[in-house]
Amino acid sequence: MNDPGQDLELRLVRYFTVVAAHQHFGRAAADLHVAQPALSRQIQRLEKHLGARLLDRTPQGTQLTPAGQKFLPRAQALLQAAHQAEQAVREQANTERITIGYVEDLVITAAVRELRRRHPDAEIVTRYLSCRDVGALPDKRVDALIARTPLPLAADDVFTTPLYEEPRMLVVPRGHPLAGRASVTAEELAGEKAAPCAFETADWTSYRILGADVPTIESYEDKLELIASGRAIAVLPVGDRRSSLRPNLVTVPVEGAPPSQVVLVSRKGDPNPMIRNLRLAAKAVLTTPAA
Repeated sequence: MNDPGQDLELRLVRYFTVVAAHQHFGRAAADLHVAQPALSRQIQRLEKHLGARLLDRTPQGTQLTPAGQKFLPRAQALLQAAHQAEQAVREQANTERITIGYVEDLVITAAVRELRRRHPDAEIVTRYLSCRDVGALPDKRVDALIARTPLPLAADDVFTTPLYEEPRMLVVPRGHPLAGRASVTAEELAGEKAAPCAFETADWTSYRILGADVPTIESYEDKLELIASGRAIAVLPVGDRRSSLRPNLVTVPVEGAPPSQVVLVSRKGDPNPMIRNLRLAAKAVLTTPAA
């Protein structure tokens, strides 16, 4: 008899639908990768729980009893509903997750805080990227990237959202002829040789090496040391405040230089809705360098 305190097991329901489809215990057992005697016992458990015989054995295999005929469409609907419920939860779990990459000097705390406020149950991860991590977005190590343009990414492969712009500044060592100026012009800096980070603007974020050749410099701190020693000058966005931590460096506004643009970039066609949510949050709060 049916035990009202025991729930109906979906596994047994699935076994029944497979036997009903094959109309044969042996073929159903092979399909389910279980032994035939074990399958027979599971069907008997289901029949005992329901209080009715569902299948009759025949010389040709099995056939549904009237109770089985009535139960079959409901069993199939029950399994379908369970599958849809599982998929909905899995999709929700997958879409409520995002990894946000950001590069070196940018501060994205306000955008992340706003995104978490709007989506408190989402899993939001941030990942600091150096200027050499250019493949993080196409390699799917991050879902979105906040960085400065231009980026070494094909325009056809990414969706770009402008966030804000920053003017430029010159960084020189104390005692440099330009260190005491109120500003310098873009024309005065024309012709500077650039050795920029891959995430930085090739035209205007530059490090000009002065004098003798030096080895390739990849570390930002080593670049600042090179400037402080008088062997280089740099043009940087004013939002890059790392040089201000060095008392032996001076910044001078640059007039007439194109601004540095901070953007949010994602892969085209990415269905993750958290990317759109991040875009809305970032546009709401990342509107100035001080945001």
